[in-house]
Amino acid sequence: MLSGWFLYFILFWIVILISSFAIGGFFMFRKFLKRLPKQDGRSDLDWEEYYVNKSRHMWATDKKALLEELVSPVPELFRDVARQKIAGRIGEIALSENADSITMDHVVRGYILATPKRDHKFLRKKLHEMQIEVQPYENLF
Repeated sequence: MLSGWFLYFILFWIVILISSFAIGGFFMFRKFLKRLPKQDGRSDLDWEEYYVNKSRHMWATDKKALLEELVSPVPELFRDVARQKIAGRIGEIALSENADSITMDHVVRGYILATPKRDHKFLRKKLHEMQIEVQPYENLF
């Protein structure tokens, strides 16, 4: 029978493994739900890719740099996913307005709309650091 420190080590290791599996499973399940097709036959990720590809030619170098600056607070592990989601939303906005190119207004509005509500406090702080006026976008928060 197990006893002493080895028992506690095994129990601790079991807790760590179960926690790791639960966290990994949660994120895999979220990704699975985003891949499920909606009523129109496309998933959320398909629409993101569609808008990014359709608006790829509209991005100027300075607007790409602005997007990179805005996603810089996101942890590096999740930055690519955040960039794709935000760029998809920005592309959707620009295409819906029949714009010729993506403007700073499109980038800021798309970033606000693509960001979860819980992160808006950090977004406001980042916009303030970049000296971008938040007042015109107040209705989007």
